[in-house]
Amino acid sequence: MLQRIKSCDRGYADHGWLKSFHSFSFADYYDPARMGFGALRVINEDQIAPGTGFGTHGHRDMEIISYVLSGELAHKDSMGNGQAGGANAGVIRPGDVQRMSAGSGVLHSEFNHAKDQTTHFLQIWIQPDADKRGIAPSYEQKHFAADTKRGTLRLVAASDGAEGAVTIHADARLYAGLFNGSEAAELALAPGRLAYVHLVRGALTVNGQNLASGDALQVRETSRLVFSAGQDAEVLVFDLAA
Repeated sequence: MLQRIKSCDRGYADHGWLKSFHSFSFADYYDPARMGFGALRVINEDQIAPGTGFGTHGHRDMEIISYVLSGELAHKDSMGNGQAGGANAGVIRPGDVQRMSAGSGVLHSEFNHAKDQTTHFLQIWIQPDADKRGIAPSYEQKHFAADTKRGTLRLVAASDGAEGAVTIHADARLYAGLFNGSEAAELALAPGRLAYVHLVRGALTVNGQNLASGDALQVRETSRLVFSAGQDAEVLVFDLAA
């Protein structure tokens, strides 16, 4: 069973410095029918104006993934990332996947230091498995080149860090793919699994459903997803526990 969610049906907030589309209930946007899907809790498509950003704020017990589409996002946190002498520079660019496990608690900020370029990125929250709540916070960042996602679904986040993916503390797998023209791919889903397809940009057909930029599919009781007829498409696919 596939349920299409149109881009125009997402929540929207315009804070001046920040414009954000919400796939699920978030902040002042509330829809009791859109509280999440499986462990997937947040997909916010954010555009941060030049010279602005999110000030220091806290999270706990959430797997937070940042996926930059254009511009740069400077990350700084209480673990030392993004700070002088820190383990990671904390600057996220297109092709990067950043994972921050909030665990027992972490403070961080995100900023667009550019003077003339908007930062466009996806902020994704996945709830950790019950036995992974309260763990020590941690951070990971990897780059996935475009050619590794071209015409295929590249695993970029997984509970076991398979295939060089970043490691998340949740029973979930996140794939990224780029499709254009005749490029096509398939993804098998194990019995009882859920899937969530989010079209980042372009146009794409998934199991006969025509998706436009910002559209999504909630997938239940389906054994295979087929991706085809892409038009400069970039897609994220979540394989989730029911």
